[in-house]
Amino acid sequence: MDDAAFPGQHTTTTRVTTSNTVVQTDLRYDPFYLRTLPGLVKIVQLASNILSFFCILLSSYSHLSRAVFFKTLAGIGFWFTGILLLFYIFHVIEKFFRIPWLKIEFGFCLLWCLLYLVGASLCVDYASIDSAFGAAAFFGFCASIGYGFDAYLKLQAVRHGELAQGERVMVTKQTRMTVSSA
Repeated sequence: MDDAAFPGQHTTTTRVTTSNTVVQTDLRYDPFYLRTLPGLVKIVQLASNILSFFCILLSSYSHLSRAVFFKTLAGIGFWFTGILLLFYIFHVIEKFFRIPWLKIEFGFCLLWCLLYLVGASLCVDYASIDSAFGAAAFFGFCASIGYGFDAYLKLQAVRHGELAQGERVMVTKQTRMTVSSA
């Protein structure tokens, strides 16, 4: 008895996805990173950090707590971003590809985006008293935008399973099997 609910033949499709990580673990100088979008964003971040730092430093009110907070924020941002930029230029990131660099950068960039929003807002409050605070606030907001955009780029890269540096090649193999029953 053939039952209409159970066909005599069916096809099963199996998909197997494998990934192959291709990295070069030797340290080398690569100035072309500076021409990529992440490299340009890091340059904008460095410039915003250093300019906002010097604006606050040259202010006559640089001893205030909000100025000290802003200088600390700019200093840490400058050093962290500068070291990361050097790591990318010399492929240190690729050498240690097992470290979750994208997640580390995403966390830092998101935190610095928020902290720069707070710091720049505090500077805007004193912009009418000292124009250096107004300039620092402008560069602080530029840094906040830079860090926010970088956080977005890192989040997209993490979602797509990319490496911070190097390549991950995804290979999908599909097999079909037809089974007949008597």
